[in-house]
Amino acid sequence: MTHGPVLASGANATAITISVGIIFIIGAVIAVVVWSYFRLQSHRADAVAMAEYRKLAEEAVANQHELRTELAKLTEHVQAVEQLMRDVG
Repeated sequence: MTHGPVLASGANATAITISVGIIFIIGAVIAVVVWSYFRLQSHRADAVAMAEYRKLAEEAVANQHELRTELAKLTEHVQAVEQLMRDVG
């Protein structure tokens, strides 16, 4: 009269399926959350790198403007010296 539980019965199979399904869904949600977190961290790192690149580019443009100004001054001085040499010789 003592029989063990039958796993093939409909009620037990449904309970096992629901339990495994819930565990699978929880695992999938955890995996998506972890993946999203690391993707967000990657985007944050890219944003920081781009901000540093923009700052470097702005500094380069400012330095280039200063160099062009200095070059224009030197060109004026060279032209003045050339004119002086033409007048003398």
